[in-house]
Amino acid sequence: MEIKIGSRVVGAAHPTYFIADIAANHDGSLERACALIRLAKEAGADAAKFQNFRAAKIVSDYGFRSLGGQQSHQARWKKSVFEVYQGASVPFEWTETLKAECDAVGIDYFSSPYDFEAVDHLDPYVPAHKIGSGEIDWLEALEHIARKGKPVLLATGAAHIGEVQRAVHTILAINPQLVLMQCNTNYTGSLENFNYVNLNVLKTYALMFPQVVLGFSDHTPGHAAVLGAVALGARVVEKHFTDDTTREGPDHGFAMDPRTWRDMVDRTRELERALGSADKQVAENEQQTVIIQRRCVRAGRDIHAGEEISREMLDVLRPATPGAILPPEIPNVLGCKALRDIPAGKELRWTDLG
Repeated sequence: MEIKIGSRVVGAAHPTYFIADIAANHDGSLERACALIRLAKEAGADAAKFQNFRAAKIVSDYGFRSLGGQQSHQARWKKSVFEVYQGASVPFEWTETLKAECDAVGIDYFSSPYDFEAVDHLDPYVPAHKIGSGEIDWLEALEHIARKGKPVLLATGAAHIGEVQRAVHTILAINPQLVLMQCNTNYTGSLENFNYVNLNVLKTYALMFPQVVLGFSDHTPGHAAVLGAVALGARVVEKHFTDDTTREGPDHGFAMDPRTWRDMVDRTRELERALGSADKQVAENEQQTVIIQRRCVRAGRDIHAGEEISREMLDVLRPATPGAILPPEIPNVLGCKALRDIPAGKELRWTDLG
């Protein structure tokens, strides 16, 4: 299965497509957002992604205040959930500028929409639509996005397989272009999260949904989870991106900076080369190794013309001189007669035997 995102073909036989999720790391500045786009391109990203939401359209101030305290990673926020979402939003008025900046540096522009108006607003500007994990059971939103006819990237954090299956079927019934992304939505950056990222879910997705492209949306530190996901078949990778992980804000702490992002891309490109072909054969760079590391049948002593070959006359030693008799053929050598003198140590050839 493969799909096309912008000018890139994405699928199992193609290089991994990297999405730098800038998200709220613009810190309210359009200039800063554009600078992060440029940095993402330099770091090897194929796309820069933002998130288009209005606080009142995504969170209930009343609902979060009634929980009796902010939970999970939100417990560290110094402002209310509603206030943080207000500050993190990307104004719709920025869209043309962000898209133009991405075009200028040669990178795809994405933004995850979190309401119907955002979907409709973004559609003319994006090559695909990314759906965040929290939307997985809002089926009418999935249908609205799928009807746009562009590739859909669906993250599946904090969901069970039944919810994933329902969401996949909802989208595929309308639009066959789907990237299904394994994800663990814990944003603490804790090393404990490696216990929960469950990359083997990608195997389940490959078996259950062979008609989709596999992807991975990651929030763990370092490169281990990304490299593992690529090895298991993921060909779209999304990770948060910033220029400084120490900045204050909801997404900086678990994001990657340009140096670590570039390292992730470089290591992934090495892994892609290393994965290579599923056909087991002697590789081009092993041709000489076959000679120097394999063995062939050699005369264990001087063998005289006319002698009948017995096992005691033979040694099996390196190198496997081209044209020599190889070890699996020893039973066929026994009982043959030497047609000429064969000095000790010399390889045996079929032309020496009769």
